[in-house]
Amino acid sequence: MSGESSIVNQVLPVAAEASVTFEKWVYGGDALGRVDGKVVLAPFIMPGETARVTLGDDVRSDLLEVTTPSPERIEPACPIFAHCGGCNYQYAPYEFQLARKVEILREQLRRVGKIDYTGEIATLYAEPFGYRNRVQLRIDNGQLGFLAARSHKFVPLTGECPISSPRLNQAITAMRARLHDGKFPRFVHSLELFTNETHVQVNVLEADRPVAKMFYDWCESVVAVDYKTAEGLFRVSPQSFFQVNRFLIEPLLHEVLGDVSGTSALDLYAGVGLFAIPLAKRFKKVTAVESGSGAARDLEVNEERAGLSNISIYRDRVEDFLRELKTAPDFVIADPPRAGLGKSVTAQLERLAPPRITVVSCDPATLARDLQSLANYKIERMVLVDLFPQTYHLETVVHLSRKA
Repeated sequence: MSGESSIVNQVLPVAAEASVTFEKWVYGGDALGRVDGKVVLAPFIMPGETARVTLGDDVRSDLLEVTTPSPERIEPACPIFAHCGGCNYQYAPYEFQLARKVEILREQLRRVGKIDYTGEIATLYAEPFGYRNRVQLRIDNGQLGFLAARSHKFVPLTGECPISSPRLNQAITAMRARLHDGKFPRFVHSLELFTNETHVQVNVLEADRPVAKMFYDWCESVVAVDYKTAEGLFRVSPQSFFQVNRFLIEPLLHEVLGDVSGTSALDLYAGVGLFAIPLAKRFKKVTAVESGSGAARDLEVNEERAGLSNISIYRDRVEDFLRELKTAPDFVIADPPRAGLGKSVTAQLERLAPPRITVVSCDPATLARDLQSLANYKIERMVLVDLFPQTYHLETVVHLSRKA
């Protein structure tokens, strides 16, 4: 159903079949079952369901048929669900998805980080559809689409994407029409659309040669998106990171910042300043560290727009910056990429020993590893922020304080 059968069949030319009752979801979007003690992973199956799947030397199997469906199973909202490689859970009610994600987070903490966290994990969520402000699309034979999961198989998108915002779907429709115009450059193979629900930024991700400026003008693309939030207007240039869920930007800010204030704050992996700007209104001095030159320039613009002058911006790798830092700030925010903080960064944070750290993580496995390394900190509060409904991805905000 998702292109996985081709991968399995490369491992086993002839795959056996079995009827398996699946126990739970695991991180990555699959359900876990067992056959004669051997773990079997398969997509698009709810816990408790029995399904017919392929079996082989690889733990990953291909779903053939759900033979005993759960009474909670629902009809997916998207006609290409299970094919496009984007969503994992559209066949499950949203409340069910949230509850399972909390279980998955606890399991990752326990299995990867050896952290048996028994405290409450709150959930922060919003609308489960129409939330994305950014989408990446492939172009193949005059069609827009996606690549199937774990595959190079192209899946055409002929209608709307249910998890994309209304303006983003309008932009997809317009781009689909442009593909049939002779002016569209045939050497462009993938692109990205990003919107603030008014303007659209087009970014070419893959092309055989550079694309002329007239292409972007023809697409009515803005050079930079001005994204309005409760904390001000943020310029977001191409290649600069910004939160994808348009409904949860302000709630995420509120959760991360709370009522913190003080003399000095440090924003690691600062991006365009989504956290640094509001921090600068609460602290006398803020230091923002961002390695991307484009994002750092956006941060400078966003600081000026906000009428602030108390942010020191360093274009540097976080590990290199921390290595030279001598004095601990009152408060640290760290919003690393999927790879997490890593041993170098956590070691420097342990050396500096700031009294409070808030980690914003997009991968529970690397979060578990990082929390294990921050051994002299205790968890004060943990919140699962569901920035990516219908998918296995989850964001976690962890508030830490230094142990006495």
